[in-house]
Amino acid sequence: MANKVSLEKIVALCKRKGFAYQASEIYGGINGVYDFGPLGTLLRQNLKNLWMQDMMAGPQSVVPIEGSILAPSIVWEASGHIENFSDPMVDCLNCKKRYRADEINLEKSCPGCGKKKWTEIRQFQMMFKTNVGALSDSSSIAYLRPETAQAIYINFKNVMSSTRVKIPFGIAQIGKAFRNEITPKQFLFRMREFEQMEMQFFCKKEDADNFFKSWLERRKFFHKNIGLNTEKYRTHPHGPDELAHYAKEAMDIEYEFPFGWKELEGIHNRSDYDLSQHIKFSGKELGVYDDQTKQSYVPHIVECSIGLDRLFLAIMCNAYCEEEVEGNTRVVLKFNPKVAPIKAAFLPLSKKLSEPMQAICNDIKKLGYQVQFDNTGSIGKLYRRQDEAGTPVCFTYDFESEKDQTVTARNRDTLKQERISIEQIPQYLENILK
Repeated sequence: MANKVSLEKIVALCKRKGFAYQASEIYGGINGVYDFGPLGTLLRQNLKNLWMQDMMAGPQSVVPIEGSILAPSIVWEASGHIENFSDPMVDCLNCKKRYRADEINLEKSCPGCGKKKWTEIRQFQMMFKTNVGALSDSSSIAYLRPETAQAIYINFKNVMSSTRVKIPFGIAQIGKAFRNEITPKQFLFRMREFEQMEMQFFCKKEDADNFFKSWLERRKFFHKNIGLNTEKYRTHPHGPDELAHYAKEAMDIEYEFPFGWKELEGIHNRSDYDLSQHIKFSGKELGVYDDQTKQSYVPHIVECSIGLDRLFLAIMCNAYCEEEVEGNTRVVLKFNPKVAPIKAAFLPLSKKLSEPMQAICNDIKKLGYQVQFDNTGSIGKLYRRQDEAGTPVCFTYDFESEKDQTVTARNRDTLKQERISIEQIPQYLENILK
């Protein structure tokens, strides 16, 4: 097997197969924003479902919420985003191209034009600003959220009251976030509109270190369980100069993308910073009363935060393979079956056999599997089409099937073919997806 993955090949495959498209492409596109096609939508939904199931499957209670995208400016003052959420920006005076100052050597020439004429470095606020209501004044200023966590902190006491959940427990959320990146790049890795999957775990101060370690191990197991290659996977602890303003301790889980090792997920010990800030700015009591000590305390928070789009990109890069099969190059996405957008394809050997195969496919759909029927080509082309989509198994109905009620099951990875009865198809799929 030759895994000749490059970002260019991933981008091309994503468009060709309907995983991801450039947003507003017919109007020239918008940088850092993407639309997701049929296969991409299914893959993302599988990843979201698996993430939420994993969050809620552990020994500690984790409950879901869905917070609003808009929030007033005071929320972002309390969180520290208005003061701290900016990037250093510099422009080339000759060609007018803009760069992040921390990602370019200003002692060298501009990569765009070769000149060495720079503006002064200035801080660029990354939040999208808007106004709520008919008036546009300071009281109407709001921001699109640059992360999903703040809605969790603000609703912390609401969740405790409505669910009767007790410390320690977590709140999990999946949702869109927006950052006005200076230079969005590397396809889905750095975007202006993206989706986050975050869990904030509330605990006592003395338990935070242990929960930090246990959640780190759980997240590593999750990534392995959905098929990420452990050889392209590592952890990176944050040094004192890398820690965010809210963090006591942080660990990045990194993946080796085609463009190098990059952060995939962050696990942070946020101390009691977040709730303390919202207590200060809102004037509301967000502490918890301890029945044993008869005192109130502000919980500490351990955060697990991953970008769905980065995980999507890592899964695509991880699965991409090129193989020589019978003198031809086969492009195949070797997804873990759990995340594969299409679980099985149903292919008649001849269009004359379409009706009985379509009926079998419809029966399997009723069982809840995402499957696909295709009769628009020779069987070889149909197999290659499903290989590029990452479909784990193809079932082929031929002229013998009419006589003995069997089909050929063809494995995506091994190319092994075996004859099974039509009645065995549900159990066959169940075994693959375990």
